[in-house]
Amino acid sequence: MSSRRTRSVLAAASALSVFALAACSGGGTSSDGGGAQAGSDGKIKIVASTDVWGSVVSAVGGENVEVKSIIHDPSADPHSYETTADDALAAKGAQLLLSNGGGYDEFFGKLTEQAGSAKKLVAYDIAATGDENEHVWYDLPGVDKVADQLAAQLGELKPAAKQQFADNATAFKAKLDALEKRLEELGTTHPGTKVVVTEPVAHYLLASAKITDATPKAFSDAVENDTDVPADAVSACKQLIATKQVKALVNNEQTVTPLTQDIVKQAKEAGIGVVGVTETLPAGVTDYIGWMTGEVDELAGALK
Repeated sequence: MSSRRTRSVLAAASALSVFALAACSGGGTSSDGGGAQAGSDGKIKIVASTDVWGSVVSAVGGENVEVKSIIHDPSADPHSYETTADDALAAKGAQLLLSNGGGYDEFFGKLTEQAGSAKKLVAYDIAATGDENEHVWYDLPGVDKVADQLAAQLGELKPAAKQQFADNATAFKAKLDALEKRLEELGTTHPGTKVVVTEPVAHYLLASAKITDATPKAFSDAVENDTDVPADAVSACKQLIATKQVKALVNNEQTVTPLTQDIVKQAKEAGIGVVGVTETLPAGVTDYIGWMTGEVDELAGALK
């Protein structure tokens, strides 16, 4: 994700105040100071780095979990987010922490250091894609693996609900599998399809559909490294659109720059479908499956 975007950066407390407030809080920890306890309602207390992963936790944990997502605002940038005192207190009282990993949400490292004996899961490591792309919430088989790990860990934290967690995970994974099948069918129906992207956020989604990302490498590299895109790379990208060598433009709607606006405008004028993708749940959306179904629907529509 590029840091050059028209999005607000959330205000942050200093590291000193974060640690100081976390240290003086006595809530949520066991008597030996080494681990957290469930809330008074018996729910497992979980902290996720983003609402995307928080929604996956909710799908598996159901009524047995209390989830706090640190990043829950579409305008917040996980790459530049600074943890607050409230975040530190939540982590200190959590029984399980789930982060994306892969360099995406490095701010979460500060929180895990304060979490005592809380169980810690990292989605990027669990997905084990062998790919350097960090946006693993678009890797549906990887999310499937995360659901399994969540069910297992939650079952250890609350054995009485172990079967319920397993059943929830099974139901969630069945929906993931159906989406993965739809993506594979898209590839079969539209063989050899090429697209360009403003940023490789939906990399895994496109890979599942066997859709080729034809974006010039120099363009993608510049976006990923937060440097100016070379003029010849911009020209090459625009040429792919102008000559309709690509079927769609996949645009990260949470990264808005004059360049992305220009390319989106050109694609629309050329009659090229524009597929909007995001890195966090859109406003008003809480369900991962519903969100991802919408993303797949939009992609399918652009390929018609």
